[in-house]
Amino acid sequence: IIMVVIYAFSASVGGFTLDNFAKMGTYTVVFTRSFKLALIATAICVLIGYPVSYKMSKEGPRFQRLAMVLIMLPMWINFLLRIIAIRMLLSDNGILNYILSALNLPNLSIMYTPAAIVIGMVYDYFPFMVLPIYNALIKIDHNLLDAAGDLGATPARTFRKIIFPLSVPGVISGITMVFVPSISEFVIADILGGGKILLIGNIIEQEFNQGNNWHLGSGISIVLMIFIFVSMMIGEMKGSGEEASLW
Repeated sequence: IIMVVIYAFSASVGGFTLDNFAKMGTYTVVFTRSFKLALIATAICVLIGYPVSYKMSKEGPRFQRLAMVLIMLPMWINFLLRIIAIRMLLSDNGILNYILSALNLPNLSIMYTPAAIVIGMVYDYFPFMVLPIYNALIKIDHNLLDAAGDLGATPARTFRKIIFPLSVPGVISGITMVFVPSISEFVIADILGGGKILLIGNIIEQEFNQGNNWHLGSGISIVLMIFIFVSMMIGEMKGSGEEASLW
């Protein structure tokens, strides 16, 4: 990080400069696109991951172990191979369109679109959403739930007033673990976006490896780190407020 900061505040000829940050306006569209796709992928992971985690926490140990293995199984395969598998699934001649054709349904052209990138993000980072939420749910004291039932609380009210607030730290952790790598992603965008849809991670990678402009690449990286840090702080503040409302 120290080296990145040094490069970000220096020019190729040496000396202190802010020119690298003055060029940030050029990448406003890319920053916006990266934030939007990362936010969508994170939201989908929450909407799917929370019910899955809740279901797991309600079942017995055997079901929990089996579900955990099924969720973690794809993580045993190389990251790049997983993305290539998604490309084979979503391509025009892929498995998805083969199934649709067999059912006499219209084919979908998803590859090289923002939707394909979001699907890749959700697929790869979904376990990082499920695990922290699941860990938070199984740690909830069941005496609290029994007490709520004895006092006449409906299951919906018990969930809204006790279960969800106590699981907020897990939700915040999951959001952080999905949002941070998603907003800086470049491999998924390269493969599933076909190089047509650039994210901020692609710009940084190009500046370092193709443009050989480590100073500008470092400047963009610093701005991205600040952006991620601010997003995480906002999430922590909202999470603390939600949990505190329980009391």
